[in-house]
Amino acid sequence: MDRATILVVDDESGVREALCAAFESQNWQALEASDRASMWEALETQQVDLVTLDLMLGNEDGLSLAQALRERWNIPILMISGKAAVEDRIRGLEFGADDYIVKPFHIKEVVLRVKKTLDLYNREISEQSNILLDHAMFEVQRGVLTHLDGTPVELTGLEQRLLALFVQHPGRILTRDEISQALHGRDWSPDDRTIDGHVARLRRKIESPTTGEKLIRSVRGVGYVFTGQVRIARDLAEPADRKRDDDRQ
Repeated sequence: MDRATILVVDDESGVREALCAAFESQNWQALEASDRASMWEALETQQVDLVTLDLMLGNEDGLSLAQALRERWNIPILMISGKAAVEDRIRGLEFGADDYIVKPFHIKEVVLRVKKTLDLYNREISEQSNILLDHAMFEVQRGVLTHLDGTPVELTGLEQRLLALFVQHPGRILTRDEISQALHGRDWSPDDRTIDGHVARLRRKIESPTTGEKLIRSVRGVGYVFTGQVRIARDLAEPADRKRDDDRQ
């Protein structure tokens, strides 16, 4: 990615100044917004790569603001809030946040989380990749999913394409329109529940019954995001291959 542009949305000038200074020290461009109107203006006039959004933005509801942002732009959102309860964190993620940080925060932590989120959104996985999921291997090109013990997982052709779509965009929220276009070549209709059905069936097949980890998370009113760890199998094999080569020398 070229120089990233981060939009800092917060009604406290001190917080905006601190975050902007930290982001600019990373050679990112930092923009400021203190309310909904200035946020929309920045998004409509600038190429923004990530938004940090204060949950309590004056009289604004940060949750509905995050959801509205998601409906118009596919931009990662890092939500910042003074609410530390687990329920508040979950609601923030459900309404479209990619990450959730509690005030008071450490600047270095915010910078690291921004870096991680940007990396996830810009990570490219080719159709030739073999992907290691939580407890299975997925061959993207062939559409073959196999448990690590060698047991095959039967996927329909549509489920193969859906899983490939998710693992090629890990950490990125995919709207129902994007999913419908990828699977059916048409826009999604609010009356159409087939996308939700496809995702539900795929979840049952790919999520581990032992760990209970959710690999696909729903984002209310928007779509779905693949939150599982995506590792390219060939990259993991390289150290072992090099070790075997060293042993032979």
